[in-house]
Amino acid sequence: MPSLLAPLWRRFLRQPGALPALLFLCAVVVLALAAPWLYTRSPWRMVAAPLLPPLSQWAFPLGSDMLGRDIAAGLAHGARASLLAGFVSTALALAIGVPLGALAGYAGGRTDRVLSVFIECFQTVPQFAMAVVLVAIAGPSLAVIIGAIAIVSWPPVARLVRAEIMSLRERDFVAAARVAGERPWRILSGQILPNAMSPIVVCASFMVATAMLTESALAFLGLGDPKLMSWGFMLGAGRTMVREAWWLSVWPGLALLCTVLSINVATESLHRALHPGAAATGAPRRAARPA
Repeated sequence: MPSLLAPLWRRFLRQPGALPALLFLCAVVVLALAAPWLYTRSPWRMVAAPLLPPLSQWAFPLGSDMLGRDIAAGLAHGARASLLAGFVSTALALAIGVPLGALAGYAGGRTDRVLSVFIECFQTVPQFAMAVVLVAIAGPSLAVIIGAIAIVSWPPVARLVRAEIMSLRERDFVAAARVAGERPWRILSGQILPNAMSPIVVCASFMVATAMLTESALAFLGLGDPKLMSWGFMLGAGRTMVREAWWLSVWPGLALLCTVLSINVATESLHRALHPGAAATGAPRRAARPA
């Protein structure tokens, strides 16, 4: 396995912007994990005079908000909520979408038609609107937000997996496995799905960025977890004072922008590393983004 990953890692690092994006993402993850030790006090606690400008006091390098809360502490603790929502909701969406898409693509026939209609029913409703309704009905909490994002995120990955499985099930190695007498579920799990992992991994990376934006948008609208500091909440709290205190919105906005941009750059670099031939010839990048 290390001998197989080493060429992929070298191709990844050769992509423009891959290393800076990866380093920035690692820094955000370390900041989120170290937040309780870097800022031992609650980010909701009023620790300074209201509306301190950035660099006005060394103890509060990014300034304070209208209630005297430390902006830097809010960014550090807010990274935890954003990353947790992004990664956990994506994992749940994959747990739903991959099995359904694989079953529809491999079984075909009536099973494929029924599952395709089921998937399309979820895609007829705008994703963000459905997430807002689900969170508003169930109540704003991190678990509900993660579940709502997962529910609206799984149909694209299911369609992607279905298309990949339908393409791979007619290959020669699958026919050889059938002739050898392997059971269908063994062929699907041992032969087909491993060969479909490349687009699934790339799609999942984009889904993490989308989930983080969705969580921030929900928090911006007041549907975030009231017990957790998040970047979306900080953006929403500072939107009424953009002219008087620009730093209230700029710092969380930059944090969200740079994190999502880094994820996109790293994902695009990963796709090019996984498909060096397509990147070199300019061939269309099939299934790089969720439909």
